[in-house]
Amino acid sequence: MMKMPATWDELFEGEAERPKTFLHDIAAPLITGGLGFGLACFLNFATRRPLFSGIQKHILYAGIGAVGGKVAEGWRSEFFAERDAMIRHYISLHPEDFPMPERKKYADILEEWVPVR
Repeated sequence: MMKMPATWDELFEGEAERPKTFLHDIAAPLITGGLGFGLACFLNFATRRPLFSGIQKHILYAGIGAVGGKVAEGWRSEFFAERDAMIRHYISLHPEDFPMPERKKYADILEEWVPVR
């Protein structure tokens, strides 16, 4: 059985060690690169050309999209890291505002079931 943390510091200490999947680092560039490729296809469709004509345009748009996705993912992770650090710091400065929640059992939460007939 897992023991309940006594302080907020104990509660937050394991967050940095979460395992990441192999798709975690390439998901954003892959999606935005695919959107760039799709944009090139759409532009060809809109100008009544064959979808895959001008393949250099497809490669360029896919590359720009992948780089843009990687940059946006970096900004996003920095934003969330800064936000989480700010929240942890606030909680450590004001522990009286954040009491540890009491551990409850399912028997205390669930009400007795009575069938309706």
